[in-house]
Amino acid sequence: MLAALVVLLVSGMAGCSLIGGDGDAAETPQVAARDRVDERGGTLKALSLGPVLSWDPQRISARDDAAFAGRIFLRTLTAYQPSTDPRNQSRLVGDLATDAGTPNKDLTSWSFTLREGVAWEDGSPVTCEDVKYGISRTFATTVITGGSTDALAVLAVPKQPNGASVYAGPYATGPAAAAGAAAYDKAVVCRGTMITFALSAPVGDFNEMVSQPAFAPMKKSADKGKDGTYVAFSSGPYKLAAPWRASTGGSWERNPHWKASTDEVRRAYPDRIEHQEGIETQTVAQQIIADGDGARNAVSLGPAPQAIQQHIVSVDTLKERSVTAGTGLVDYLVPNVKSTVFAEPEARQALAVATNRQAYVTALGGSTTGRPTTTLIPESLPAHHDEDPIAAGPRGDADRAKVLLGKAGLTLPVPLRVVYRSSPVADKAMAALVAGWTEAGFAPTLTPLEDDYFQTIGAPAAASSYDVFWSNWSPAWASASTILPALFDSSINLTAAGPGRDYGSFADATVNAEIQRIGRIADRTKREEAWAALDATLQGQGAYIGLAERRALYIAGSDVRNLSANEVIGGVVELADIAVRQ
Repeated sequence: MLAALVVLLVSGMAGCSLIGGDGDAAETPQVAARDRVDERGGTLKALSLGPVLSWDPQRISARDDAAFAGRIFLRTLTAYQPSTDPRNQSRLVGDLATDAGTPNKDLTSWSFTLREGVAWEDGSPVTCEDVKYGISRTFATTVITGGSTDALAVLAVPKQPNGASVYAGPYATGPAAAAGAAAYDKAVVCRGTMITFALSAPVGDFNEMVSQPAFAPMKKSADKGKDGTYVAFSSGPYKLAAPWRASTGGSWERNPHWKASTDEVRRAYPDRIEHQEGIETQTVAQQIIADGDGARNAVSLGPAPQAIQQHIVSVDTLKERSVTAGTGLVDYLVPNVKSTVFAEPEARQALAVATNRQAYVTALGGSTTGRPTTTLIPESLPAHHDEDPIAAGPRGDADRAKVLLGKAGLTLPVPLRVVYRSSPVADKAMAALVAGWTEAGFAPTLTPLEDDYFQTIGAPAAASSYDVFWSNWSPAWASASTILPALFDSSINLTAAGPGRDYGSFADATVNAEIQRIGRIADRTKREEAWAALDATLQGQGAYIGLAERRALYIAGSDVRNLSANEVIGGVVELADIAVRQ
């Protein structure tokens, strides 16, 4: 039956376009149109290609792995509240902590009080010391690798002359190790159920930073050190029934010591989750589409392939058990301000105005794969805004771009060397931009690179080789503080070694000062409004050109209920609310 379905899909799509028009008519909603289930029971099959790189909280780096872990077995001081409304998905709540934390007046200290009754899978309580120990592991950079090192950057632990922390983590020994441990003990203090962090500088959204797996607790006796890549010692609703099998997966069963009364984030409806990895994405989608006996209770953890998406959204019975969501990953272009082409802001504005974002999205695969954007700030973030300060629009305006090129003093046609990371889809998407640029007076030359792309464009030589760089970025948590400073603060990016992440070598002292000012704003709403205003300023100066926020489409079997996706944690299936019909 599955083989027959594959033939039907291929033959049915061979003679038609996969993306009609702009691809908007068949877009799927973010919440599947199925009856809710608010009862526990059943087994959910979670299928993916994988591979999971680690379940060790301080080693987790992949957004998909972090999202799964954070809903299934791993709890952090704070978390983002599940919601079927994307506008509410950035609501921060206490998870292990009773609330979202309390800063001092100058934002250099944050305190959190742990909930009572939260237990590990062995029944022992999750303590303040467990949280402190888990975070300490991120300092052991030669043992625990791959995860976030934000704790090293912000905690008030002194640095050595070479920039390394004086604290080398909990595995280090000797006199220097003891001194380092004492420094860490001053920065992270436990008093009963309260944990207090001293920071080296003000951090207004530290309470959002600690929602990352790297800030999760670890019970010292469960720590396997360098051998603990797949150790998932649970403080959440599920635990591994047997050791994780890399490239195959594992089964998650209920943690009998988890109490719903201590957890306002996870509903944990299924009794069991069979997590299978190593299955090709196309195969996963085809199995779930077929909806046979082994797939009615299955959900794809990976997006459906582009070639199948239009079939899904065109068939009502499939569309009602699928969802789409923004992933937070934004494709954008960076004009090289060191290039003679883009020395003037009007020239950079001209490229922005000439860029046909809708054509780019259509070439990506339509509305199920992306949505046009002029901003780097994803729609789900509080700082997202609809300002378009230079009126670039989704389709471009060649005539107005020509006027701007004239104001920049450039003679048409203007040579344009564009470099991008090559793939079959990217090749089509970038080619779709050429017509608009050419009509506006540019003479573009596309250079596709396959290997070591970001290393290449981050090298000093790139500044003399290319006029425009393609890039992409996604936030680490629900704040533009994880976007704009990382990409446009020249004080942390531009060095003799290269441009860092500021590939276009954009430098503006006023922007740098504003970044510092915004980071010290205590009120979250005001802080994110300030980030939005700064973003509009950067767009107006032509510091970057937004292209598209990537989207993902997921499908589930007919017995899966409460299917939704969460844009704030990466546009992934929301496992905190999902259920199975009995």
